[in-house]
Amino acid sequence: MPNLKEIRNRIASVSSTMQITSAMKMVSAAKLKKAQDAIIAMRPYANKLTELIQNLSGSLVGEGQNPYTVKRVEEKILIIAITSNRGLCGAFNSNIIKETLRLAMEDYAGKTVKVMGIGKKGGDILSKTLAINSRHDAIYDDLNFGNTAKVALEAMDAFAEAQYDKVLVVYNRFKNAATQIVTTEQFLPIEAEEDTVKQSSTDYIYEPSQSAIIDELLPKSLKMQLFKAVRDSFASEHGARMTAMHKATDNATELRDQLKLTYNKARQAAITNEILEIVGGAEALNN
Repeated sequence: MPNLKEIRNRIASVSSTMQITSAMKMVSAAKLKKAQDAIIAMRPYANKLTELIQNLSGSLVGEGQNPYTVKRVEEKILIIAITSNRGLCGAFNSNIIKETLRLAMEDYAGKTVKVMGIGKKGGDILSKTLAINSRHDAIYDDLNFGNTAKVALEAMDAFAEAQYDKVLVVYNRFKNAATQIVTTEQFLPIEAEEDTVKQSSTDYIYEPSQSAIIDELLPKSLKMQLFKAVRDSFASEHGARMTAMHKATDNATELRDQLKLTYNKARQAAITNEILEIVGGAEALNN
């Protein structure tokens, strides 16, 4: 059994760790509320805009194709992997890394796959295995639509110039504080809905022209789609960290209680030994 000093030191160490994890949990809970409200408010608009663009793209018959809707043979793939800059959030980052590697090694095996990293944790690990197109770790320093739009524009220009035949986004979709769903979305080319293609014989009058509306709205829709994914991931990160720190605090509390019990047992044993020694010494003197 370890001595009393060692146990006291371990109790102090675990108590300090518990205070840190508890503080991190409260900070993440506060940040989660703001991030959750932002993504919940934004999601319906972004989804409706994407649906609108898909409907319009599907009904473009006989007009010039937009560069973002062109389908090519899938030989060069770009995966936008969205992770975080910080750890201590459970399997949040590792799930995205695993899914990105699975896509590269299985779904697109034998093809040229590159990664555009958003988040330091994913970029550091993926760069050891896959080719990195670019990294945008600083985006979380000031997360807004303008900064995200620059990243989206980089991917859009690369696709339009035929540097890549397909662009995917892999991120954690926020469901609740305890649940994050690993999601893979096709970013480019934009796919038209099948139902829309069937109904394209319906005649509508557009002002300005249908292609002009597409040319104007489509880039905005793509930028909004990526911004939504980053916002989703940001909320998921705080949810995952809050849950991980809650579990860590519970584990530290349990360990501290066990150490206190061990300490009390050791202390009681030491006191009992001292009493026995005193009694034994007194008896020896009497004899």
